Amino acid sequence: MNKLTIHDLELRGKRVFIRVDFNVPLKDGVVTDDTRIRETLDTLHLAIKKGGRLILASHLGRPKGGPDSKFSLFPVAKKLEALIGKPVRFASDCVGPIPESKSKTLGDGEILLLENVRFHPEEEKNDEAFSKQLASLSDGLFICDAFGSAHRAHASVVGITRFVKAAAAGLLMEKELTYLGKALTNPTRPFVAILGGAKVSDKIEVVENLMKIADATLVGGGMAYTFFKAQGLPIGKSLVEDDKLDLARKLLADAEQNNRKLLLPVDHIIAPEFKATAPATTVEISATPADQMGLDIGPQTTGAFAAEISRAKTIVWNGPMGVFEMPAFANGTLEIARAVAAATSAGATSIVGGGDSVAAIHLSGVAGRISHISTGGGASLEFLAGAKLPGVEALTDKPAENVASVGGRVKRRRVIAGNWKMFKTQTETQVFFSAFSLLVEGIQQCDIVIAPPFTAIHSAVEAARGSQIAIAAQDVFWEKEGAFTGEISPQMLVEAGCRYVIIGHSERRQFFGETDETVAKKTKTALAAGLTPIVCVGEMLHHREAGTTEQVCRTQFLDGPGSLTPSEFSRILIAYEPVWAIGTGKTATPEIAAEVHQLIRKCAAEKFTAAHASALRILYGGSVKPDNIQGLMAQEEIDGALVGGASLEAKSFATIVRDCAGR
Repeated sequence: MNKLTIHDLELRGKRVFIRVDFNVPLKDGVVTDDTRIRETLDTLHLAIKKGGRLILASHLGRPKGGPDSKFSLFPVAKKLEALIGKPVRFASDCVGPIPESKSKTLGDGEILLLENVRFHPEEEKNDEAFSKQLASLSDGLFICDAFGSAHRAHASVVGITRFVKAAAAGLLMEKELTYLGKALTNPTRPFVAILGGAKVSDKIEVVENLMKIADATLVGGGMAYTFFKAQGLPIGKSLVEDDKLDLARKLLADAEQNNRKLLLPVDHIIAPEFKATAPATTVEISATPADQMGLDIGPQTTGAFAAEISRAKTIVWNGPMGVFEMPAFANGTLEIARAVAAATSAGATSIVGGGDSVAAIHLSGVAGRISHISTGGGASLEFLAGAKLPGVEALTDKPAENVASVGGRVKRRRVIAGNWKMFKTQTETQVFFSAFSLLVEGIQQCDIVIAPPFTAIHSAVEAARGSQIAIAAQDVFWEKEGAFTGEISPQMLVEAGCRYVIIGHSERRQFFGETDETVAKKTKTALAAGLTPIVCVGEMLHHREAGTTEQVCRTQFLDGPGSLTPSEFSRILIAYEPVWAIGTGKTATPEIAAEVHQLIRKCAAEKFTAAHASALRILYGGSVKPDNIQGLMAQEEIDGALVGGASLEAKSFATIVRDCAGR
């Protein structure tokens, strides 16, 4: 994605206008489903961590002509306050003197939620004056995290971007565009599209577009009966769109002519009427009685669809296979959900969108095994249909120097990270920072990161507050919460004040069974929480002596960071750690280190693009000391260092930092 994201913005001390999607269901003034609020928490946490002053805006429902208390966002402010764990101020309007005065009193990390933007008709008209009023509440910074509204050219989504200095995507928006974009432009094959729901007319462009891209398109639900009637098959009293029969014939002919696999049900569950208590039977499509209607796909179809899904490496699913709200007609949809989850567990990337499909995923208990559950609704459909979304197009393009051309090279910012391993108590941490902070004060030419043991993270965060020093964790688990004794989630690390996390360190691999697979899982969840992963790769002594360094590092790269999406990959750092040079007294020469860094960059170019490879920051992590840092940093391929023992003493670590910064 060549648009700015929240990662590209400097937010400290600045009012930032964040368009969120808090269009949640309310009953008696209480939020009954907080999913959409939870989905944007990662963006809000990151904006808070970056020191922004958050002004949030959303629509809720379809109020007509002006304010309506039943569509007020005030209950949402209370729910957000409970979820985010800090006060949320509320403005009784979204423009005018009230929000203006409240926005100016915000401190760093504080939150103001504006009243429903649709209380003003100018919102949906994308009115220029109204857009300008919204923008005036910020200090020229806008973040859009409302993918579900990105297909609407409204003032708080599109118009506002004309009156700010920078308009960027939030983490949820970026995640949506990354998953959906890769499925459309560069899917790992085989690519299977699953489409269902009531009507063909709801998904005409989606069917047409995905049929050109997918290796197989599976069609179920009510929309299938228009295809059956177009083929002259009996459909009884089943739902059909007679005005779309010619379109169905055209789609069938296109599939045959272009040798595209379009699979329709071969059997279905039928009943005499649309009722949960109606007697259900299973028949082949060709044997549908005139007085019956199809309400679910049958077992033969379920098996055939599941078999096709099991071979997939990319899956997009939108729309149920039947009337799954009624238990008697839910099995087909739920079995497809389980098949998608099983394929995901086997290595496929799965994307599920549309309210009914998402509901089925949750009902079947497999939501945690789906790669990405889209919040987009109509926006997802338009994106899958190949349409450009106004809310995305309006975001600011990244500067040309950050989107390197093939074969080009961007200037990479250096990083020095200290890994304390299992050293230093809280008191020792405080003593270290009291000396180190003074020794590196004013250094802005490189990033400085310190990874204390978990028990000292709080002390380190407090000691580093207000400085240029960032705090990292030494490990993380890949689940948000659960019965995982001793493990720490990415969200917990963010809450503790961490900005980075080390993943796949050689000692974690050697002593605790870390694998390339767990490295990939941890990296993905860390990124989703807003952390910057430092992902480690490196060979052991017997690998180097056997001449298999390239093979080992390539495998670790491809199965670990190489399994990320391009957008995810652009947000990580890699540390090359020759295990044979850690704690052994042996040190890789700068030339040896640079050679492996070059190999890693080559792998990145092959897996992603030359631009990704050029922008990737790779640290060296093999016994870095004050007496070898200058030689290492003289190598163009080395962008910094992951420092072990030498980071434990303030003076020696400061020397390394200053040499890296050229001071």
